[in-house]
Amino acid sequence: MVYFILYLFLEVLLSVSISSSIGGLLTFVEIMISAFIGISILINFRKTLVENMTAVSYNCIDLAQFQRLNLFTLFGAVLLIVPGFLTDIIGILMQFSVFTSMLVNRYNVKSGNCDAQVHPQNNLKKDSDVIDVEIISTHTTIN
Repeated sequence: MVYFILYLFLEVLLSVSISSSIGGLLTFVEIMISAFIGISILINFRKTLVENMTAVSYNCIDLAQFQRLNLFTLFGAVLLIVPGFLTDIIGILMQFSVFTSMLVNRYNVKSGNCDAQVHPQNNLKKDSDVIDVEIISTHTTIN
């Protein structure tokens, strides 16, 4: 409860300060733009989910980190929809993987090799040793 009251206090101070500096019309425009960005992030969440699934498949992140990264993206989009300057700043920071990775990896150590370019090349090297052969029978009768 104390954190919520602290958040409301900081939100009001920041909102009044920025609103008085930029004016009411620009404040309204900022609220509309941030809500539009939050909704578009929620609509395009599928792309972020695929990127995080690729990171899991290359052992860049584990499943717990995968869940947290997706949770941060969703929570950041919702914060962008909610009006307020502090929520917009936090929501934008949650969209960047650098900040969310710092939050997720603060207590976790990455496991595995995160180089995504190595894996496809290894598969090509393995397949280059295989010879594809087609056997054509010239005899049409069975003796």
